[in-house]
Amino acid sequence: MISFLISLCALVLGFLLYGRFVEKVFGPDPARTTPAVSKADGVDYIPLPAWKVYMIQFLNIAGTGPIFGAIMGAKFGPSAFLWIVFGCIFAGAVHDYLSGMMSLREGGVNLPELGGKYLGNGVKKVMLTFIVLLLVLVGAVFVYSPAIILGDIAGMAGSGSTASMMIWVAVIVVYYIIATLLPIDKIIGKIYPVFAFALIFMAVGLLGGLIVKWPSIPEFWDGLQNRGPSIGMEGQSIFPCLFITIACGAISGFHATQSPMMARCMQNEKLGRPIFYGAMITEGLVALVWAAVASYFFFDGGAAEVGSDLSAAAPTVVTKVSQSWLGLVGGILAILGVVAAPITTGDTALRSARLTLADALHLDQRSVANRLKICIPLFIVVCLLIWFNIADENGFNTIWRYFGWANQTLSIFTLWAITVYLAKTKGKLWYLVTEIPAMFMTVVCLTYIFTQKIGLGLPLGIGLGIALLITVVLNVIFAVKVLSKRN
Repeated sequence: MISFLISLCALVLGFLLYGRFVEKVFGPDPARTTPAVSKADGVDYIPLPAWKVYMIQFLNIAGTGPIFGAIMGAKFGPSAFLWIVFGCIFAGAVHDYLSGMMSLREGGVNLPELGGKYLGNGVKKVMLTFIVLLLVLVGAVFVYSPAIILGDIAGMAGSGSTASMMIWVAVIVVYYIIATLLPIDKIIGKIYPVFAFALIFMAVGLLGGLIVKWPSIPEFWDGLQNRGPSIGMEGQSIFPCLFITIACGAISGFHATQSPMMARCMQNEKLGRPIFYGAMITEGLVALVWAAVASYFFFDGGAAEVGSDLSAAAPTVVTKVSQSWLGLVGGILAILGVVAAPITTGDTALRSARLTLADALHLDQRSVANRLKICIPLFIVVCLLIWFNIADENGFNTIWRYFGWANQTLSIFTLWAITVYLAKTKGKLWYLVTEIPAMFMTVVCLTYIFTQKIGLGLPLGIGLGIALLITVVLNVIFAVKVLSKRN
């Protein structure tokens, strides 16, 4: 528990100290007119109160990511705490803040437009394809688990669970369509703050439970080795698997697709640090709490205490712990967490896909017809992926593994684009703020795809060596094409 409390304090200090430093590097201008005002359209560019923008941003980037990822990542032992802390402060929050602020400065444009401006049109096309595919994957992936849970609940009431699940899949898809088409203040602006509050309230309640119980969970000084094999998680090395398993809560490329949506609703550039950097730190705090809860669950008898076993999947851990520790309120929050949160993640992903394609196609989104031109083919693809999920018993696991890698790989594109931006506009060595995490994530993602079964399956030493070589080449290109041309 000492390591856990140290990690909590470190995250708060990271927001207060390093967050302020990163803000100074960017240099927000409170007098500058924001796109929410200059480009107001009543659909996507709508000024919203700062607290509401923060809560929506938090839920957009969080969902169940910092919960499920932290639960699975806790099997790696206290190394998970270190990754959440250092990843969140020096990579994830920096990634979210600077991508959000760059979008704000550029009129609320989406990530491919930023990538194209600073990395070239070739990269823009790659990013556009990659991002739309990732967002469609998110929409498809996050239908599956809530539909199963809702189907099981309906099954208990007398319906067939499979048939009930299919009905709930249809209901969720219909909701996706409505939420994607409607102005952002009609559904997202009204219900997202409620769900965000529920996630935060759940984390605070569990934190209180941890303090009262004070479990004997692994500490830093007990060793940073992978503890997963003792509970049935063989074949997973800390590097690179930990850094892919825990994405939300440390760094997630998906976040940079969400920040532009909130950049279109902000009324002052000075709000960037609490909204973008602050929402990521909040997500890190939630992830830390769940990593500590999961450590208790897996390593100190917590599973037996709540009537479960060590083979339980992340949604089961959430439900069992919440109901046991928080009673009726915990049960309700657990349902919100494992049902509502992934649905809200899916719908904002698809909304972001609509906006990204609209920017690329130059389609004004004031028109419902223009929104439908994008949404109809988009949802056809989503439905096909959902059907693959359901028809193939391994479909979900296959899509999820590729989603995890694609999510972290997107952060590489974003971090390198920001690095070029800082090198061109800020001078000195400020670009190191993102170049260092960009290099680290490049090595992580390349090593993962080179060495894991979903990739090339190479031995770790060979995969890591190739990843390091490619990263060196990228740095040489950056030095020649960007740094050498600075004044």
